[in-house]
Amino acid sequence: MILREFQRIKVVVLDVDGVLTDGRVLVTESGEQLRMFHVRDGYAMQEAIKTGIQIWVISGGQSIGVEKRLRGLGIECIFLGVADKKSLLQELIRNFDVDAGEVLYVGDDMPDLDAMQLVGLPACPSDAAEEIKAISRYMSPAKGGAGAVRDILEKVLKIQGKWPSTINSKSI
Repeated sequence: MILREFQRIKVVVLDVDGVLTDGRVLVTESGEQLRMFHVRDGYAMQEAIKTGIQIWVISGGQSIGVEKRLRGLGIECIFLGVADKKSLLQELIRNFDVDAGEVLYVGDDMPDLDAMQLVGLPACPSDAAEEIKAISRYMSPAKGGAGAVRDILEKVLKIQGKWPSTINSKSI
């Protein structure tokens, strides 16, 4: 059932606000908008990339800081300021010649809804909007910005036998 779906995943699509962050935005006096990311999510994204899983980030928000953080993790497919996530996702699936059944999309709110319905494995953090929870095939026990992405990517990599393990390392 769901485990088989994790086995097929070749692409993971992530929203930013509410998925990679807790959805809160700190606005400074100068108008700069700051977000906080969880380092464990970052680690899992780097591990996924190392194993050949593609990570695409699609967000309605725009932030130079967010883009720098994601590029620093090795993510190349970053799309910010996207109003129509569904159309962009359809274009990416076509351009990268990926089967939609091999795509996992992690979203948390209404702007993600239509795009999530295109993929084989829609997923969400535990604090996602009710409409997103209703269409998700997997709901992480973690909240957005608090390890949900780590939980989901770790599941994908473990089920595919790609998660780093201390069992495989030999101590001298």
